[in-house]
Amino acid sequence: MSEPASVARRLWLRYEPFHDVIYFSPRATEEATRLGLRGFWMSYFAYRAAPLGRVEPATVTATFFGFHRNRVERALPDAWSYVTPEQAIAAREAAVAAALDDIFGPPSDLYNFAEAADLAWRAAEAAETAGRPLAAATQALPRSDNARIALWQATSILREHRGDGHNAVLVSRGIRPAEAHLIKIGARESDPEGLKTGRGFPDQEWTRAQADMRAQGLIDPAGLLTDQGRAEHDAIEAATDTAAEQPWHTLGEADTRRLLHLLRPITAAVIHSGLIPRPNGVGIVWTEQDK
Repeated sequence: MSEPASVARRLWLRYEPFHDVIYFSPRATEEATRLGLRGFWMSYFAYRAAPLGRVEPATVTATFFGFHRNRVERALPDAWSYVTPEQAIAAREAAVAAALDDIFGPPSDLYNFAEAADLAWRAAEAAETAGRPLAAATQALPRSDNARIALWQATSILREHRGDGHNAVLVSRGIRPAEAHLIKIGARESDPEGLKTGRGFPDQEWTRAQADMRAQGLIDPAGLLTDQGRAEHDAIEAATDTAAEQPWHTLGEADTRRLLHLLRPITAAVIHSGLIPRPNGVGIVWTEQDK
């Protein structure tokens, strides 16, 4: 497959916004509240960690990588006193179904969800998950008969596959969670206060990470990436893309490009719905070409 890293990145830009409806749609919080979960972050950790089972905070902190342990410990294991992991999985799929109905309306021929789901699932099932715990746990869940939900499930596997690989890249380069966020902020991919507060980092730890990165020459006094910082950012992203290639190699060039084509109007509808803010904590930045 030609330019595999470029194709892997373009696919991520296509499927990530579709997957992200579970984080940004009010339907997710509504469904969680119905089950007794309290607040956004309790539902977030219950939804995303549920494929792993009734895990403890330390496991989630290590697996998710980007959250301070205090943020995780405020949600888990308390969430498991309200829901089982199986109930959380069912609830998140119900929330996604409602969110997609809000965006796309009743099923129609305008979007070929069935074909997109089949292709995405082929890639997701082929994804090698050794060393990728969240991808492996998500991959083990059964496929829905609903084409929209099936596509969302497949994109969940693929984004966790990519995310697990991204975390491994960060660890291999000696980058700690707060520093990883500061790189995204320095690249203007995310909102500073949203990441710091949302991920639960205390002021002292955040300030220390900023000082360390300035000392390393990675960010300037304004928090933006220096030339050295941009080179580090680009190296991280390139290695992440390379680590995410395998499912697309297995799917094959023709079917990979077909999926890229099918996802374009689906992703455009999500983006144009205004559901996902810019900037956002995920760090995804899209252009008209990406749409």
